[in-house]
Amino acid sequence: MARTAYMPLGTYGKVIADEAILAATGLAAALRCNLHVGAFTVDLPPVYAPLGGALLDIPGLVRAAEEQSNAECERLRNLVEAACRAKIELSFKTRKVALGAEPDAAAAQARYFDLSVLPWATEAYGAQDVAQGVIFGSGRPAVLVPASARLASLDHLAIAWDGSRVAARALGDALTLLAPGGRITVLTVTDEKTLHGADIAGTLTSSLQARGVNATANNITLGARTIAVALQEAALAAGAQMLAMGGFGHSRLRDFVLGGATKSVLVDLRLPVLLAH
Repeated sequence: MARTAYMPLGTYGKVIADEAILAATGLAAALRCNLHVGAFTVDLPPVYAPLGGALLDIPGLVRAAEEQSNAECERLRNLVEAACRAKIELSFKTRKVALGAEPDAAAAQARYFDLSVLPWATEAYGAQDVAQGVIFGSGRPAVLVPASARLASLDHLAIAWDGSRVAARALGDALTLLAPGGRITVLTVTDEKTLHGADIAGTLTSSLQARGVNATANNITLGARTIAVALQEAALAAGAQMLAMGGFGHSRLRDFVLGGATKSVLVDLRLPVLLAH
């Protein structure tokens, strides 16, 4: 059965950098996925300014913004088509949505695919809103992809393991992406919170080994680091190409209340991170 990754792209305001989009496209290929891109063009509401309209052509400005959004959509289509050519199958669909509706629209679309690949940049706030909408609203695994990501296949995965339900969900999602013969490093932070059980990293490692997975345990401490930095540094030091972890958070009137690890990963992304919620 063919697996398809979903990538949402906004075209209004501060758009995501091409390098991050190309990195996410490459990750979809490395995970042996086809790619579906959902590009959103903006539908701006009419603006009534009886006084300001005498000095500014407000309807003209609205039309210009919408035309720029449409042009950006076509540019992105060409960019992604060139990146996918002769590598993976691509479908590229556009949809006009109201300003501010992109996160909910992307979350709804993402439910129809196996996973989402989300290009990430700390300065592109609109893209961040869309990514968070998908992570916490789609019910599907989502991979945040920094522009620096480069891999041919997923041969080494790190899992942030605290024995929780969302960590188990992240593990299950990530195992389906691991290349045949790949290996897993189980990362457990021992001094961040109370853990339910002794040597839970070793317990998971033994369980994976019993199922034929090449797995090793690594207990780490925070020191002066945040938990997200500690996990990412340990994953990179072990040679892992991706970190899988549970995503903690919920939305309230589009303001996200995030768990500490999730929030700091979003602020300082150093390698592809699969978040399951």
